[in-house]
Amino acid sequence: MMKLSASGRFEILSTPLDSLYLLQRKVLGDQRGYFQRMFCATDLAELGWHEPIAQVNHTYTSVKGSIRGMHLQLPPSAEMKLITCMKGEVWDVAVDLRADSATFLQWHAVLLSQANQRSFLIPAGFAHGFQTLSDEVEMLYCHSKPYVPADEMGLNPFDARLAIEWPLGATEMSDKDRNWPMLSKEFQGVIV
Repeated sequence: MMKLSASGRFEILSTPLDSLYLLQRKVLGDQRGYFQRMFCATDLAELGWHEPIAQVNHTYTSVKGSIRGMHLQLPPSAEMKLITCMKGEVWDVAVDLRADSATFLQWHAVLLSQANQRSFLIPAGFAHGFQTLSDEVEMLYCHSKPYVPADEMGLNPFDARLAIEWPLGATEMSDKDRNWPMLSKEFQGVIV
């Protein structure tokens, strides 16, 4: 990863996939504790986030090895997401499903944890999921669009065409995530 810029709020790190960024949050601390900015519209606008936050969601996952994903919303509800691990640690994965992308069907994963103070900025047209690497994980998601069930799409996290490398055996998954279909050979991506 290459550092693209450093504001007073974040270091912005590139990834191998276009428009997918890792943000290193800056922590300001003293004897009372610390302060850190979780979202900054000015900084994120430079990375393509031009809409207000439409939703903020929180997940709690109790068991190490659990997988959530792979999820995305299709147009007109295609969204950017800012993903942060507030407690514990996760292997966080994004898959490029943009039809016109040079990295179509490629994935990239990062370690997010309470300790490393990083967030993953995922653009529209990417599927997202994670595996917990510890028990008692809490995640915070900022979304640029509200959830619309009719526009939801999912990928099977074990799809051989994607070949995502999960670091642990899957201990827990929802039936919905386990039963997402495999991508067909005809799948040409999403237009965002």
